[in-house]
Amino acid sequence: MASDDSDLATLQAGAAALGITLNQEQQRTLIHYRTLLLKWNQRINLTAITDPAQILTHHFLDSLACALPLSAEQRRAPLSLIDIGSGAGFPGVPLAIAFSGWQVCLLEATGKKVRFLVAAIQALGLSNASVVHGRAEEVGHLPLYRGSFDIATARAVASLPTLLEYCAPFVKPGGLMLLPKKGDLAEELAWGKRAAPRLGALLGDVLALPALAGLDSGRVIVTARQRRPCPPQYPRAAGAPRKRPLR
Repeated sequence: MASDDSDLATLQAGAAALGITLNQEQQRTLIHYRTLLLKWNQRINLTAITDPAQILTHHFLDSLACALPLSAEQRRAPLSLIDIGSGAGFPGVPLAIAFSGWQVCLLEATGKKVRFLVAAIQALGLSNASVVHGRAEEVGHLPLYRGSFDIATARAVASLPTLLEYCAPFVKPGGLMLLPKKGDLAEELAWGKRAAPRLGALLGDVLALPALAGLDSGRVIVTARQRRPCPPQYPRAAGAPRKRPLR
């Protein structure tokens, strides 16, 4: 019980540092999510982080940090968000838990991870989350999803131009891309500023994230705004955004 109370306190304090209030139900839903993640991880590779305390910080709080660029009014609004390359559900599932008024779409290409995501959102009772099985390069051309979201995010390890090409086709004009990054970004930002206009977007602020216990410093959220519909040739065929990033 003491450990459980400590976990809830960690979530509450970390979220508060991000300007997010988690009620008891939301905190316990995140703890349940961790239990599911660790159980499934024994059978399929979902995460290299298996320390229960680190899951709270490195996965859950780090995911919630994606909301930092949004105003309090935006956070309360009925936004639609797509999490591209969601993997085990980061950042999409923690965001769906924290912001029940949002509709969150989890896009994932690996079948085993899709099965976990479907089982997890059912077990957690998340009526505001859904799962799509597919690659961004293909799903981004489908009319149902193209230009349909207020926000796109991707926690993938990829260059900024690649992430922009994955995200921009899904975002409606006026919408945002929220891209977590860390490290020396000077070169990537220069590439991103050149790539964004080709995708109908404009690179915006780079927001430094507050220091949270257990998390590395130097983490930022790179923002981009979709100014017009993404040109129809993007995203390019599967693999091209990574192999030949727009620069």
